[in-house]
Amino acid sequence: MTSYAAAGVDIEAGERAVELMKEKVARATRPEVVTEASGFAGLFDASALLRYKRPLLASSTDGVGTKVMLAQMLGKHDTIGRDLVGMVVDDLVVCGAEPLFMTDYIACGKVVPERVAEIVGGVAEGCRLAGCALVGGETAEHPGAMGPDEYDLAGAATGVVEGDDLLGPHRVREGDVVLGLASSGVHSNGYSLVRHIVRTAGLDLLAEVPELGRTLGEELLEPTRIYSLDCLALAKAADVHAYAHITGGGIESNLARSLPSHLDAVLDRSSWTPPAIFEVLAGHGRVEQADMDKTFNLGVGFCAIVAPGTVDTALATLATRDLPAWVMGEIVPGHGQANYR
Repeated sequence: MTSYAAAGVDIEAGERAVELMKEKVARATRPEVVTEASGFAGLFDASALLRYKRPLLASSTDGVGTKVMLAQMLGKHDTIGRDLVGMVVDDLVVCGAEPLFMTDYIACGKVVPERVAEIVGGVAEGCRLAGCALVGGETAEHPGAMGPDEYDLAGAATGVVEGDDLLGPHRVREGDVVLGLASSGVHSNGYSLVRHIVRTAGLDLLAEVPELGRTLGEELLEPTRIYSLDCLALAKAADVHAYAHITGGGIESNLARSLPSHLDAVLDRSSWTPPAIFEVLAGHGRVEQADMDKTFNLGVGFCAIVAPGTVDTALATLATRDLPAWVMGEIVPGHGQANYR
């Protein structure tokens, strides 16, 4: 006799995982979430959008890249979900959108209920930090396609912004100031290069690194900072014209996406000191500065382009939210590029 279980799919394990994650997911909610649902789809009360004159819905989807492989190597699964939320939700707030709800998808070679619950618990915590609801998700067991200890995760989110409050290149003006908002470390981009450096340099993820004050593995698994609530608060307090989420491609390429074709951002590299992890990676990997620039955030997880008269207010607002920020450049005539002086 053959069966689904014989093929490698454990339905009971999946049900156990759902039970283990329920309490954590319940904390990642909003008043608009409709709980009287079938369980096949998450429901969100769209009447909440009636307060908008012209509500624009924003959507975003992403994953965490190969950072997930380090989580698997180190057997630490409770923070990778926060990385997922940061990568997805913080793309929404670039246009000024408030994140409303998110769904996740986990594919694994074998459902280990405790591990799945840890992953989803991280997603739920990330949603709580972002102010959005986790309204649903899916865990799929793919025996044969993935090893029993392998998994990957992705997510999608929806947000809303008032049409008149939409941020972006159309608002940016000559003389505007570029603020850098500190990252929590490497975030979730560039991990193919990170893993290459670790492998070729023979680095021990469990070894203490004096420059870091903790193990290399702990540093590399530091969760992605979630900026959505900070950026929404900043947009209310100051005259913000545009944001840029610094992800794959580094500061210059991501910031350029938020510039009109006739203006440049000129950045001062001396205005901040990148966290020690980037010097560690560059040194052990013998990575040229140009490649570091193109691959990593170098300590800048977000950029805000603000009117010059509101800089002090902007910095003070972020300081009250314990988010380090500084003036890192200005907007000048150009061709839609971001460059260092």
